[in-house]
Amino acid sequence: MEISGIISAIVIGLVIGVLGRLVVPGRQHIGVLWTIVVGIVAALLGSAIAAGLGVADTKGPDWIEWLIQIALAAVGVAALDRSRARR
Repeated sequence: MEISGIISAIVIGLVIGVLGRLVVPGRQHIGVLWTIVVGIVAALLGSAIAAGLGVADTKGPDWIEWLIQIALAAVGVAALDRSRARR
């Protein structure tokens, strides 16, 4: 993977993480760095799931892939927030 691929993964992860964080109601007690990490993981997993379902490569925007990624990010943010709240 080249540096441009790493930078684009971070940017996409940031966007996915923020969108996932906006979907979760209430205030989350995790930092920006954790939001980016959750977003990157959600983007990678969402892409893999979309490819497995056969909806990753469509003409135009891949809305289904984005929805999968955002849903995974929301679940990740909520799970991380709950694990942090227990401490």
